Amino acid sequence: MEEERRDMKAHKAYCDMLDFVANAQQRIPKLCPCGSITKEFNDGLHFRQPWVMGVQQEVERLKERVHEHENLLRECQALKVRMLLMCVSELERVL
Repeated sequence: MEEERRDMKAHKAYCDMLDFVANAQQRIPKLCPCGSITKEFNDGLHFRQPWVMGVQQEVERLKERVHEHENLLRECQALKVRMLLMCVSELERVL
């Protein structure tokens, strides 16, 4: 019974590791699911950076994109207001 339990835990750990690798290849930051020293290249299961650092970098990248989009939205709103003011002044001039 104990041996079976050890095998099940080992199998679960291996499946978890493969799941982490599969997720890492789907734009989730690179990680080394086995916890070994990170390497310069992907050799199947080892990735360039630790998971925590990868997540932090991904969050920072996403924050930057959100700020860029937020600034773009503000610029678009300001442009809409300017265009509306121009239209109103043009209509007032015509009338």
